[in-house]
Amino acid sequence: ITMDFLRLARSSVRSLSPYKAGTTVEQAKRQFNLEHVVKLSSNENSLGPSPLAMAALATIPEPNIYLDDEHPALKAKIAARFGVAPNNVALGHGSNDILNTFFATFVEAGDEVVMADPTFSLFGAYARLAGAVPVTIPLRDGVHDLEAMLAAVTARTKVVVVCDPNNPTSTCVDPDDFARFAAALPEQVLLVLDQAYQEFMPARSVDGIPYALSRPGTIVTRTMSKLYGLASIRFGYGFADAGMIELMQRVRVPFNVSAPAAIAASAALDDHDFVARTIAMNTTGRAYLEREVARLGLTMFPSAGNFIAMSVPSTTTATTAYTDLLKRGVVVRSGDALHLPGYLRITIGTQPENEALVGAIEDALPAWRDVVALR
Repeated sequence: ITMDFLRLARSSVRSLSPYKAGTTVEQAKRQFNLEHVVKLSSNENSLGPSPLAMAALATIPEPNIYLDDEHPALKAKIAARFGVAPNNVALGHGSNDILNTFFATFVEAGDEVVMADPTFSLFGAYARLAGAVPVTIPLRDGVHDLEAMLAAVTARTKVVVVCDPNNPTSTCVDPDDFARFAAALPEQVLLVLDQAYQEFMPARSVDGIPYALSRPGTIVTRTMSKLYGLASIRFGYGFADAGMIELMQRVRVPFNVSAPAAIAASAALDDHDFVARTIAMNTTGRAYLEREVARLGLTMFPSAGNFIAMSVPSTTTATTAYTDLLKRGVVVRSGDALHLPGYLRITIGTQPENEALVGAIEDALPAWRDVVALR
C-alpha cells in the first residue's frame, strides 16, 4: 500500500520546508577530501564549551529518574542573576523551543505576525504552522525598519517579532527607536524580542528584560548556545509576565529541559572567566574582520553579534563564494540560503580561524571579481 502522506498532512505543514543546518566539518572533509576545516557557519563559540559546565557534567545523578520538571533552583538562579522573579522565567530545549511553545500557545489561524525580512527562519515557520499569516517587512540598511513594522500592524496582528541582534545580518536596533516602537504598539499585540546574541551587543543597546517586566505582552528569549558554548546541550531561557508563562506551561512538552542541560546551564552561569574570554575574543575578532573586509574592498553590516554578514562582489553569487571557501577548508553560510543574497554569514572565530578565513577570501577574490570576464 502506498500512502500519500503529503495529502494527509496539515495544509500548513505542506507549505513548510525542513530546517537546513549549515555544513558540518565532516561533510566538508568528505566533499572535498580535506584534512583540516575551519567551521565558521553556525555562530558557535570557537573557544569551546564552558569548562565549569563540562566539569559539572562529569556526574549526572540518577539519570534513570525523572527530574523536577519545574527546575525551581535553576529558575531562582537565573531570576537572581537578571533581577526578575522566578515566575518570570521560562526554560526550554534551546530558545527556539520557548518560541515554539509561545506560538503554539498564542497564535492561531488567521492571525498576522509581523517580522523583518530577512530574519531567523523559524519565526515564519512557526507562524505558518499555526495557520497565521507572516507579514514580512524588508530590512532598511540591514536593520529592522521599526517604523514600517509599526505601520504594518492591523486589527488582525497578534504578534510582532524583533530579532536583536538580527540573524542573519547581525545588526541591532537603536535603543531609543525601540523604546518609541514598544510604547506605540497596541497593548493587545504581543511582542517577541529574540536576543540569542544579546551578550555580544555594544553597551548602548536594547536590554529586553525591562520590557518583559513593564509591558505585560512581551517575551524575551536568550540562549546558552552561543556565549556559553553549549549549542549541542540545548538550553534556552526567557523572560515574560507570569501570566503569559503560566499559559505556556500548559502547552510545552514535559521534561523539555534534560538533567544534563540543567546541570550544565547552572554551572555555566558561574563561569565568569570563560564569559570574559569569549567576549574579549569576539571583540578583538570583530575589529580584525572589520579592518580586513574593508581592506579587501568588501563591505559588511555593522555587527552586534558573534558573526558578520559580508558582501560578495556583484560579479558572483553567495553560493559560489561559499563553495569556493569550502574548497579552501573554510565553512561559512551562503546568504542565498538565508534570504540574504549577495552576502555570506560568517562566525567570528579565534584569531587563527579569522586569519584562515581572510586568507581564503583573499585567495578566492580575484576569481569572484573576474566572473563576468570569463563568461
